[in-house]
Amino acid sequence: MDIRIRPLRKEDHTALNEIHSMEGVFETTLGLPSERLETSEKFFGSLDDNAHMLVAEVDRDGTARVVGSIGLVVDARARKRHVGYLGIMVHRDYQRCGVGRKLMAAILDLADNWLMLKRVYLDVFVDNFHAVKLYESFGFEIEGKLRAASVKNGCYADEYVMGRVRP
Repeated sequence: MDIRIRPLRKEDHTALNEIHSMEGVFETTLGLPSERLETSEKFFGSLDDNAHMLVAEVDRDGTARVVGSIGLVVDARARKRHVGYLGIMVHRDYQRCGVGRKLMAAILDLADNWLMLKRVYLDVFVDNFHAVKLYESFGFEIEGKLRAASVKNGCYADEYVMGRVRP
């Protein structure tokens, strides 16, 4: 499968809203199944110069289809401009097919070689074993556990804070 990584475009909002609110995705992000397209459009429209978004695209029957995204927000505060926070999501039908790995590689290349970030961190549900393994393969380490950090499937759920510090 040929996976292309490219910057976010305005026309990607509909596809990303569908992915963010789809079963098999929203449970592992902070999305909701009821998220409206207008909410996604508002979010993407509010991104400033400190926010960097990439999408993964595959060809399906000769048509390009967005199947995932990754975002990196650089801290705007002067003494934290070396730190970025990231979030990622992949369409349920394309999980564990290399999409997440390509997105991570592309955003970390941007963080390391163009933005010169020293530290990148993220939050992940403790039961999202595949994601934790992916992040560890890119040098992220579990730095702590946030107990009852989010709501998931009618219960309070724990999250790991994972960070990667470039030498």
